[in-house]
Amino acid sequence: QVQLVESGGGLVQAGGSLRLSCVASQGTFTSYAMGWFRQAPGKEREFVAAISRSGASTYYADSVKGRFTISRDNAKNTAYLQMANLKPEDTAVYYCAAQRTYSNSRIFTDKSTYAYWGQGTQVTVSS
Repeated sequence: QVQLVESGGGLVQAGGSLRLSCVASQGTFTSYAMGWFRQAPGKEREFVAAISRSGASTYYADSVKGRFTISRDNAKNTAYLQMANLKPEDTAVYYCAAQRTYSNSRIFTDKSTYAYWGQGTQVTVSS
């Protein structure tokens, strides 16, 4: 089964940018649709962005649309979340997730659909 490790989190000022990475191992990366979620203190884990196996299909939460970009490099077994124009309300632990699928275009936005999760990386945006 696939194992996921996130990196790239940190402290950034409002308006700044960060790029999160999620490296997958012990699995065939191209078999999995990928997603990014986040969880702020005292709140439920929420959907941020998702990408299909092929990378051709993406979907974003309204709160990040136009500021965040999800991508993947299948040759490097890595998914990315490029975050720009960060806001204090983006502060959270960010998790990547993987779900095996036979469809090249399918994406998943429901956290209960994802079988595999990383350990999370903290993103803190100061005002």
